[in-house]
Amino acid sequence: MPSSDKFHDECGVVAIYSHPEAEKLAYLGLHALQHRGQESAGIVTSDGMALHVHKAMGLVADIFVEEVLAQLRGTLAIGHTRYSTAGDSALLNAQPIMVQSNKGMMALAHNGNLVNAQEIRGRLESQGSIFQTTSDTEVIVHLIALSREQTLPEAMADALRKVEGAFSLVMISPDRIFAARDPRGFRPLAMGRIPAQSGEKQDTIVFASETSAFDLIGATFERDVKPGELIVVGPEGVTSRLYSPPLAQSSCIFEHVYFSRPDSLVFGRAVQQSREELGRQLAREAPAEADIVVPVPDSGVTAAMGYAAESGIPFRFGLIRNHYIGRTFIEPRQTVRDFGVRLKLNPVRSLLEGKRVVLIDDSIVRGTTSRKIVRMVRSAGAKAVHMRVSCPPTISPCFYGVDTPSKKELIAANKSVEEIRQFIGADSLSYLSLEGMKKACGDGEKTTYCTACYTGSYPTNLVDVEEIQPATLKR
Repeated sequence: MPSSDKFHDECGVVAIYSHPEAEKLAYLGLHALQHRGQESAGIVTSDGMALHVHKAMGLVADIFVEEVLAQLRGTLAIGHTRYSTAGDSALLNAQPIMVQSNKGMMALAHNGNLVNAQEIRGRLESQGSIFQTTSDTEVIVHLIALSREQTLPEAMADALRKVEGAFSLVMISPDRIFAARDPRGFRPLAMGRIPAQSGEKQDTIVFASETSAFDLIGATFERDVKPGELIVVGPEGVTSRLYSPPLAQSSCIFEHVYFSRPDSLVFGRAVQQSREELGRQLAREAPAEADIVVPVPDSGVTAAMGYAAESGIPFRFGLIRNHYIGRTFIEPRQTVRDFGVRLKLNPVRSLLEGKRVVLIDDSIVRGTTSRKIVRMVRSAGAKAVHMRVSCPPTISPCFYGVDTPSKKELIAANKSVEEIRQFIGADSLSYLSLEGMKKACGDGEKTTYCTACYTGSYPTNLVDVEEIQPATLKR
């Protein structure tokens, strides 16, 4: 497939405790989280005695066919769907990572990115540790195994105090499920419950990166896992502890701008509400004389609805997305201009011809895709194209679990808004302000957000990152 000029989703995790078809619930949960990673997926289950694993490259529905799920039967399960942000794109880095250690058999799945993983790995390797993957997640596994704490919960808490960065993770042992978030709460992780059916002894406890996974498996959202919290679910019930005092909250605002599904509750707030308000705020800040509002599907749709509602300009699906692009395709010998974008999007000429168009997207990364889309809308007969972006200019890479280009590849880090407008060929270009974005996403109501990709001010020390100077760090 042609590469997308978008931030790539990070990863999704799911966990199931006490259900006769835990493997199927994990599969369905991962299916609902497929948008968070399309590179590889894995499930580990427990039958109460031993752990069983299957993971592969590809999409969830292609990997977990009935024959595979039949070999994973258990009452406990964790699952992971991955887009690589640390470590190579290869099967050896697919998660969950399962090991046999002096703490027993365990498997761990992680969403986020550790900013001191290389430093810890180097130290552990010098002490004799042998790593099987290039993933930062394996560092946590080694720290758990090497901890002097005697019990698995204490060893896990001990390990998590040693790592820095973003992590929402789930872990499984033969008889327990563990769930934890980093003390700053960068990445989401929700807890839910499925009431026990007749003949079942206890409720099913579930965890997932987004609440949309709960809807598919019939679970009710209870609460978010708190920043700095470790939850253990086992025969004794649900126990919770703060393994670390919560730090200044730095939840990723891009979860609301782009990553999460609109039907999810993330950081205690409906994503649909945030996205629509992003569009409304954008209309207030950057009005345009136009005939129609057109989203860049799918991620620009909700913000475009908000823009149209606030501005009074009619909303129209002027670009149609092809949802059925396979892994490979055959290009024509005579290369079609902008073939990669045209494979995914096609303009509706009857809607665009002769119209002044407000084109709404959630971000501009390198600018190359936006340039092609503007050109496509013009070629369909649009009289004018006004580009509006529902977040501020992205000037810095993310080091907390989002795959972003380096600073030299981010167009807004190297060009002014006017230069970007000229590059993409729009009649006008406006971004949402930083304050407008934070207001639209409810900053300060239930959480405060990390906006490092828009400001260059990072909430942690970036130990493993060479291109960032200490002056840019937020202490």
